[in-house]
Amino acid sequence: MDSVMPPDGHVHTEWSWDTAVGSMEASCARAIELGLPSVAFTEHADLTPWVIAGEEVDLLPEHLRVRVRPDGVLEAPALEVSGYLACIERCRGRFPELRILSGVELSEPHWHPEQTAELLRSGGFERVLGSVHALPDGDGHREISGLYARRPSPQLVQEYLAEVLRLVESSAPFAVLAHIDYPIRYWPQRSGVYEPATFEDEFRAVLRALAGSGRALEVNTKVPLHGEVVRWWYQAGGDAVVFGSDAHDPAAVGHGFAAAAAMVESCGFRRGQTPHEVWTRAAHSTVS
Repeated sequence: MDSVMPPDGHVHTEWSWDTAVGSMEASCARAIELGLPSVAFTEHADLTPWVIAGEEVDLLPEHLRVRVRPDGVLEAPALEVSGYLACIERCRGRFPELRILSGVELSEPHWHPEQTAELLRSGGFERVLGSVHALPDGDGHREISGLYARRPSPQLVQEYLAEVLRLVESSAPFAVLAHIDYPIRYWPQRSGVYEPATFEDEFRAVLRALAGSGRALEVNTKVPLHGEVVRWWYQAGGDAVVFGSDAHDPAAVGHGFAAAAAMVESCGFRRGQTPHEVWTRAAHSTVS
């Protein structure tokens, strides 16, 4: 494998509501420093309000705590599309050696089809991620990290993957499934060592549906995606892999990409003919 790094297809900046130190310009500079060929700024469009319990509010960072309403609900502000796109153009002018894609990360778009359609019409985004960050809980919804105290860990991951399956099987307009293993970021120590094989059936069901939809799988490096899941993706007939750091800080752009690229290649995928392309299935792979 050569030394060219994959593109970073999942980066957040000051235009994502949950960033504290995000900077599009600094992220571009970091990408160039690392030798990344391109970067996609996929800012958050979190369309589902989250219930935050009283004691949980106090544990939030200040920049998130101030967004919780008096009724204990956090409702993310809408993406400021015009300002975001203007910033994209400024960065393209300042960093001509870096390919910069506009993008958005849609959270639960299958629950919000009208808002999703309106947002996509307004932006002309070049990279659209689909993700699940929340699940139903009582009369509202809670972010995944807040549900481990309310569900047994295996049950929560199973419920999460069932919702991801519903997202993938929907007609929601996204091209890349982001962080298929999102709950593992918050897997509690009390639950022992996380083993993806525990949820093999659930992962495989999502991956089969994803392959059938023609969408790509993201290898998210915030908490490195286990290679077993990528092998299952290959076995399911998945065609494409996209790398994403999920950076909310310029210092995290491209984090862990060298190891992730080696793992993905070992699972039967190869880089495109140009450094900007997504990775695709190797024509003749011995992966089984």
